Amino acid sequence: MKQTMRQILFAAAAVGTILTAPVSALAQGLFDSVIKVNDRVITQYEIDQRELLLGVLNVPGNHAKLAREQLIEDRLKLEASDAVGLRIAQEGIDKGVAEFASRGNLKPEQLYQLLAQEGIDKQSFHDFILSGISWRELIRAKYNSRVSVSETDIDKAMNAISGGGSVQVLLSEIIIPIPQGREADVQALAEEISQIESYDAFSDAARKYSAANSRNVGGRLGWMPITNLPPALRPLLLDLAPGEATAPLPFQGAVAVFQMRGIQESAFRSPEIAAVEYAAYYMPGGRSAETLARAEKLRGEIDRCDDLYAVNKGQPDELLDRVSATPADLPRDIALELSKLDKGEVSTNLTRADGQQLVFLMLCGRTPASAGDTSREDIANQLRNRQLEAFADGYLEELRSEARITTR
Repeated sequence: MKQTMRQILFAAAAVGTILTAPVSALAQGLFDSVIKVNDRVITQYEIDQRELLLGVLNVPGNHAKLAREQLIEDRLKLEASDAVGLRIAQEGIDKGVAEFASRGNLKPEQLYQLLAQEGIDKQSFHDFILSGISWRELIRAKYNSRVSVSETDIDKAMNAISGGGSVQVLLSEIIIPIPQGREADVQALAEEISQIESYDAFSDAARKYSAANSRNVGGRLGWMPITNLPPALRPLLLDLAPGEATAPLPFQGAVAVFQMRGIQESAFRSPEIAAVEYAAYYMPGGRSAETLARAEKLRGEIDRCDDLYAVNKGQPDELLDRVSATPADLPRDIALELSKLDKGEVSTNLTRADGQQLVFLMLCGRTPASAGDTSREDIANQLRNRQLEAFADGYLEELRSEARITTR
């Protein structure tokens, strides 16, 4: 159930919706004001609800701190919407709920049931939807006239991202595990690393902090087609200049930072990938020396994904997954590991079950898409949305700098 919740809530985050405050609580004291943003209050109940949601999402970092920060942003966004007289009718909220639920292949009532199981009431969720829709409409009204996407921009984006682009990237990576109770420390470290602009300094940090096998070479990866990478990650990387790094990216049980070392167009045009097939064999023992040694031995004994069926014979079926999915549907950490592999190659960088299982991950193959599958309109909309997101981030910072925020 938590996996389903993560999928639909992450999907909502991708279109700019942020969780908002619930309006009903029965426990005494939960309506006490904890934070005041201009003339709007945030209660302890709202903070408790947000912390619960962050836990369901398995978001890295200090949940108590993140809950407060996100709720402050909610108040700023709603106040800005109210200031221009923006009102969302109930019909718009119902449509937003249905759209949100559909991202998890659910109907609204099924979604409400899942939320209720996690202690989140219906009115709270309606407030969540209202905040996201209001902010999205406000940003469109305020900045749409300043967004400009040319045919050249679309051509470049299609070549780089969608239609068999020839763009290759040269990256360095740092994958930092999150021990239980150390979420805030790891997040702070990742944010510090994301500010590094020196190649040598980033490599030093990789050797010191990264859990990926690439730490032995300073986190440096080889040239790879941009189409090998998860679709959601490509625009983030293409926005980087050489030496710049991404903001910390949450994985399952880890945080990642990527530094751009180079970008080029080659004569070889890598096709867009329609589907990726992989096998994941879960080995008890996590990243213990014994389990890693067993994984290395197994790596030398098998050549293809089918061989893992014999390896798992006599063991529970759930220890072996064989999956075929579109790149967009792959878990982020799985997608990134697979992007580094050729058919038949193996990664042992990931864990599951709170670090108690090592993931023996093998790429079975990639299925290319036809060149005509990419829509110019879709690419244009993505480029417009990226520009709007940049305007929205700047406007939010402006609102924050002008606000009176008090806490107790």
